[in-house]
Amino acid sequence: MKELLPTRHRHDKAILALAIPALGSLAIDPLVSLVDTAFVGQLGTAELGALGVNAAIFAFTFLIFNFLAYGTTPQISRAVGRGDGEAAGRIVTQALTLAVAVGCLATAALLIFTESILGLMGATGPLAEPAATYLRIRAFAGPAVLVILASNGAFRGYQDTKTPLIVAVIFNLINLVLDPILIFGVGWGIAGAAAATVIAQWTGALVFLWLLLVRHRETFQVQLVVPRPSELLPLIQIGGHMLIRTGSLIATMTFATAVAARIGVVEVAAHQVSYQLWGFLALVVDSLAIAAQALLARHIGEDAPEVAREVGNRILQWGLAVGVLLALIFLMARPILPGLFTDDPETLTLILTILIFVVVLQPINGLVFVWDGLFMGLEAFRYLAITMVLAAVVASALLVATLMLGWGLVGVWFAITAMMIVRLLSLGLPWIFGRVP
Repeated sequence: MKELLPTRHRHDKAILALAIPALGSLAIDPLVSLVDTAFVGQLGTAELGALGVNAAIFAFTFLIFNFLAYGTTPQISRAVGRGDGEAAGRIVTQALTLAVAVGCLATAALLIFTESILGLMGATGPLAEPAATYLRIRAFAGPAVLVILASNGAFRGYQDTKTPLIVAVIFNLINLVLDPILIFGVGWGIAGAAAATVIAQWTGALVFLWLLLVRHRETFQVQLVVPRPSELLPLIQIGGHMLIRTGSLIATMTFATAVAARIGVVEVAAHQVSYQLWGFLALVVDSLAIAAQALLARHIGEDAPEVAREVGNRILQWGLAVGVLLALIFLMARPILPGLFTDDPETLTLILTILIFVVVLQPINGLVFVWDGLFMGLEAFRYLAITMVLAAVVASALLVATLMLGWGLVGVWFAITAMMIVRLLSLGLPWIFGRVP
């Protein structure tokens, strides 16, 4: 780490001040999901399976709206950088309005198509009733979840990741307390788990609304005026590009899991463990990407492109250093990690093989995720969508070849590695040669 970051840099304080709290916020959601799983798991296998199905539904439903965070941050950061507080305040109003509107539509869709959605997910038989119960209650958190997303993006735009962390801790603690009370104390079962989540998320949303529309309204110059539909178009356009980008990534990783499942039970089990570890490590570098997005956009708004590039290069150093450090840690932990997830000899052996890919990918991920954040800071969302589609096509072709030629799980992870290398080149080369879109 010291060799990759040989000296202190004048931008390190600003980078870490954003990245460290952002890491805390990113880490909380997976931990809360584990808590929910632990409580619901005590109800029975059907309830645990129903929770798993719903977790996948909500992850997909609301992940496609992450543009409310990633699209809002650079726009506000750039406005703040050029000293246009009124424009920044208008963007806050626009993001919150869109969050509420889209959140209501999402809730309505989930309620109307409950049976159809669960049918597509295969939640039939003993899973059907608990899955439907959970979905019908949890759906009412739709607007709250999107308000939280938009609020996170707004505060990041104002160079503040500490406030979102504090709010996340508050509403997730509420979920932690209410889970056992409503599930077991009141006797609501899986309905209690859904109700606890809804109450917690609406608490978080209301706290954010109070902070943005009351406490910081004058400071942030937020106007309590409903924006015209035309004013929402820039965010909606970003949403379209982000949907293509995120959808391509999710589709590729889902295809990879499907290919692993077709290869065999041992293979899909080993893939699941390796993929979860890979995803967990991604959170660490994602926090640097958030800092990259906010800081780059602010310096561009200040009409300081040289400083913006200097900051970007420094965060890339941090990304590479963190990636190398994670690779070394996982390389040392590789002999013991598989045993934490399974005791099946075949699965253990295969996980040990695939973890080599996880280790090798860490430095690549460190650079790719930071470049992803930098391009978002530049508001190059269309370019991100195009390059992600290209990476997805390459990976998908290799996944098809894996099935046809019998390359096994190694072929699946070779495809994932190829996807990341395509992203590395398509983002890195324009940055290095100064031809950023």
